[in-house]
Amino acid sequence: MSFLKKLFGGGVSKPAALPSEMHDGFVITPAPMPDGGQFRLCAEIRKEIDGEMKTHTLIRADMFVSADQAAQAAVSKAKQVIREQGDKMFR
Repeated sequence: MSFLKKLFGGGVSKPAALPSEMHDGFVITPAPMPDGGQFRLCAEIRKEIDGEMKTHTLIRADMFVSADQAAQAAVSKAKQVIREQGDKMFR
C-alpha cells in the first residue's frame, strides 16, 4: 500500500510543527499542507480578543517544492493579511 501512496503523491508526509512568530499582537504559526508532492501555503493566525482566543486559518493556492519555502511565504502572507485586515479577520 505504501508503494501506491508514493506513486500517486500520498507519500509526502506532513512536516513537523513549525515555530510560531509574533506580529503586532498576533501569533502566526506556519502549517504547510502537503498536496500532490508539493506544499500549499497555509498558516494559523491567532489573537486573544476580550479574553477569548480567536483563530483564523489562512490557506492560499500558492504551491512550493519544500515545506520551508511554504512556511516562509505563509508568514509573509499572514503579516500582509494582519496589516490589511487586523482584528476584522475574526468577524
